[in-house]
Amino acid sequence: MEKAPEFSEYTIKYGGSKMLDRQTVKEFLNEELEQIEVGADISIDKLVEVFCKYTEDDYYEWLKDNFRSFFNHGRPDWNWIKGMIEKYTTE
Repeated sequence: MEKAPEFSEYTIKYGGSKMLDRQTVKEFLNEELEQIEVGADISIDKLVEVFCKYTEDDYYEWLKDNFRSFFNHGRPDWNWIKGMIEKYTTE
């Protein structure tokens, strides 16, 4: 029986899906690992999947951290947010 994929708390709660294109990541890793010896017992496909999951989980943590900062830990400064909206919509 195949093991069910593991998902981050965010993915489960908000119904997210795989964000990274596995083929693109595989090509990237193949290029980046050219000068690094990878153990013979490590499958590139498993390495790609684990690297993607690691990166996606880290991305969700990064999003949560930035959300807290942007919204001032639950006490949003709407004037600052309006300034950010103006800054990023006029560039």
